[in-house]
Amino acid sequence: MPTIRVSTDIGAPPDRCFDLARSVDAHIESASGTYERAVAGVTTGLLGPGDEVTWRARHFGVNQELASRITSFDPPHRFQDSMVRGAFAHFVHDHLFVATSGGTRMVDVIDYAVPGGPLGWLAERLFLTAYLTRFIRRRGLALKRLAESEEWRRFIEAG
Repeated sequence: MPTIRVSTDIGAPPDRCFDLARSVDAHIESASGTYERAVAGVTTGLLGPGDEVTWRARHFGVNQELASRITSFDPPHRFQDSMVRGAFAHFVHDHLFVATSGGTRMVDVIDYAVPGGPLGWLAERLFLTAYLTRFIRRRGLALKRLAESEEWRRFIEAG
């Protein structure tokens, strides 16, 4: 199973970064390139322990759904979401927030596997890991932009 690890340094406190990362509305804004939206479960506001959300997005020209549940929650240090339904054989995303002298280091760690035997393995190696890494990197930069401006208030104070 591949593991993806992406770090983003953010000039904002860990609690703000933690809350932005669990905001359904901030997620939708940060993933706008895939037309992602929440279609079931918690569809707006902040996700908490045990909450589920079903995301619908367009990846590789195909509309796909992935339902995940918050399976671990330790504010403002860490939370984890795990796939309960979707195209992957396995998908677990750890969100880590480490205080630094300049603010926060947000670390995304994704452990995943695809079905499909040798063809799935080939897809992982040829393009899927790189695609997911770019997606998480873009999302991290979008959250950084929100956290370092006053825009974060739209998502946290409303949540």
